[in-house]
Amino acid sequence: MPAADPTETDRLAAALGAGEPIDDAVSLVVATSGTTGIPKGAMHTPATLSASAAATESFLGGPGGWLLALPPHHIAGLQVMLRSLRAGHTPVIIDVAGGFDPADLIAGIDAMSGPHRYTSLVPTQLIKTLDDPSATAALREVDAVLVGGAATPALLQQRAIDAGIPIVRTYGMSETCGGCVYDGVALDGVRIRLADPNPDGIGRVVLSGPVVALGYRNLPDHPAFTTPGEYRTDDLGRLDDAGVLSIVGRADEAISTGGLTVVPQVVEAVILSDPTVAECAVLGLPDERLGERVVAVVVAASGAVVTTERVRAVAAEQLDRTAVPREVFVVDELPRRGPGKVDRAALRRTLS
Repeated sequence: MPAADPTETDRLAAALGAGEPIDDAVSLVVATSGTTGIPKGAMHTPATLSASAAATESFLGGPGGWLLALPPHHIAGLQVMLRSLRAGHTPVIIDVAGGFDPADLIAGIDAMSGPHRYTSLVPTQLIKTLDDPSATAALREVDAVLVGGAATPALLQQRAIDAGIPIVRTYGMSETCGGCVYDGVALDGVRIRLADPNPDGIGRVVLSGPVVALGYRNLPDHPAFTTPGEYRTDDLGRLDDAGVLSIVGRADEAISTGGLTVVPQVVEAVILSDPTVAECAVLGLPDERLGERVVAVVVAASGAVVTTERVRAVAAEQLDRTAVPREVFVVDELPRRGPGKVDRAALRRTLS
């Protein structure tokens, strides 16, 4: 539970039946990152959590100590602690209740122990770290930095690589014990398949294996868990010939404009190829003529000036005109839900 937010704690406790009987196999109920509707709680067992920790250790090169720089009531932060404790190390903790200060990484990393040192960040934290030379130098000394919670833009990934930071892009969710696909490759025991792929090879991502939750608390017949040991995501992805997964977007966030479908994440990736843009969210707003119109909300890169004209021009160079944002809003920061995902519902309410 988020200890600093009693209102949310009460909401989750009531919705997820805290204190009520539960299957003896379940050792953890962790809320998903969504903010609308009834909260869902993924139910995990010692077996699912152990499988996840073991698979992470195997991928990274062995057990080690971990630095916690994420809220511990979300699966990514909780897993940081569990992995460290499983390896026999007390996790070093940065208090992020009041926000993330990259300067805290310096002392935190210095206090870490273990044959290997690891941490986990969301993309917004990585951006702030790269803007701080001392924090960047400290982060360069760890053995791996897992980056997840939201997609890592290509330019941000390259900035981190150029700075010598050993990042690993992760994909996963509360329902899979957090990240279960690293740099597009499934961890040990995890299997990826695409349901109903289209002619371009894009389909709904389905994950299975020992890391998958038993299901949702108090939602026994949810369609995401129709098959035991398998989780049907809302993400759309593509597998290359080597089995490497690329996430294209989300099935539930597609924009229908003028009778055509636009995937927001495709537009975001193009806009984020412009070095003046640090963060971007694309969404559809109601439109009498088109049904929905495509709009972009962007955050300027440090020291850069971003303009509506430039964003639209960058999009027009690579995308069909239907996908080019009709409006561009420049903001200081994007609203977030969970540890790092953009809260599109909050953006839509604000802009509407």
